[in-house]
Amino acid sequence: MAKITLKQYLDSTASPDDLKELIQLIAAQGPAIRNAFITNQKYADTQNIYGETQMKLDIWSNEHLKQVMEKSKLVKELASEEEAEVLSFPDAKSNYAVTMDPLDGSSLIQVNLAVGTIIGIYDNGKVMQPGKNMRAAMYIIYGPLTTLTVTVKEGVYMFALNDKNEFTMTDQNVKIGDKKLYGTGALQKDWLPKHKKFINEIVKDGFKLRYSGSFVADVHQFLKYGGVFSYPLYKGHMGGKLRLLFEANPLGFIVTQAGGKVSTGEKNILTIMPEKVDHRVPIYVGTKKYVNLAEKIIKG
Repeated sequence: MAKITLKQYLDSTASPDDLKELIQLIAAQGPAIRNAFITNQKYADTQNIYGETQMKLDIWSNEHLKQVMEKSKLVKELASEEEAEVLSFPDAKSNYAVTMDPLDGSSLIQVNLAVGTIIGIYDNGKVMQPGKNMRAAMYIIYGPLTTLTVTVKEGVYMFALNDKNEFTMTDQNVKIGDKKLYGTGALQKDWLPKHKKFINEIVKDGFKLRYSGSFVADVHQFLKYGGVFSYPLYKGHMGGKLRLLFEANPLGFIVTQAGGKVSTGEKNILTIMPEKVDHRVPIYVGTKKYVNLAEKIIKG
């Protein structure tokens, strides 16, 4: 029996034609980015707007995706983790606004661990709005397999790239599991007492540590199996570490569509109005009951 392609799946949804076209266009860049790993493995002599040393592939992926979206005339606004300002494309014929992390976890390329591209899509032309307003979200992971996970607000579906460079469905209507897995960022010596209490409680309850340093890859694992990923407030970063627009909102939206939850520890991340392009937040994301436990401890 032939597997369902990304196009066939999207055609079965209530998505507008231009949204389906945009999702397929972004997905089609996955093979190009994966193939570019071979020639862009070194660090560039530049830093991004956050002071982080860039891989050559960071720069290449950002420029590639930016050009593709502008030429498509489907995107009116684009915010990228690699850009200091929101980009406007006045010639756009559609009204979509896109947020992107072109290559999340790129520092892990040199040790051959999974990295990914994270995308959020809004349908009213503006990127500066709460994540709950997203029309769709997706991510591509480049690992042993190249996989695509997408939601168009009709559940979460997963695809894998085949030898014809087509994404075919592997998992349909994904529901987050409840395995006892966890990952957490920041140095333990910098954790605040409430976060430390949360981690101590789940470890005592038998949770296993799963943390690679690639946010998108770690969340993907918890989406498949269950668990909770956290990057808390910590000493030196009392506003949080992960970016609301590029990381927390798209992945939080996908996890929520799969029956999970995303929180700062005190409130739903998807309700936050971004104050600036590089707005940062603490995050707890994964199986609902585990995120609820984090909130109970953090709020308490």
